[in-house]
Amino acid sequence: MSSNLRIPKICQDCGSDFIAKTTVTQYCSDRCAKRAYKKRKRKQKVEAVPTLSQQKVNHSKEIVGDKEFLSIKETCQLLGTSRMTIYRQIKSGTIPAAKVGARTIIKRTDIEKLFTA
Repeated sequence: MSSNLRIPKICQDCGSDFIAKTTVTQYCSDRCAKRAYKKRKRKQKVEAVPTLSQQKVNHSKEIVGDKEFLSIKETCQLLGTSRMTIYRQIKSGTIPAAKVGARTIIKRTDIEKLFTA
């Protein structure tokens, strides 16, 4: 049994006029339907990827973790500041640091104390 419906519609993909034989038809051709399907799938994949700021936060948490002593680089990532800012704070005495060989380390509790005071 075939339908005798003839409904004028506009294609959701290309915008051209066409005659639909069903009430649910959205596209003028198979080609337009496939293009729209690919667009939907591409959009879903893009939306599934976390934003850049979320990726940075997750990356910083993975690197720093729960270490008791942090390097200058890890401190920068934790606080979101530059290396020079950390070095200035060390020089002014705001952040106490210790040298182990050529490496400068900072106690995590000292950083946390900055924000509790």
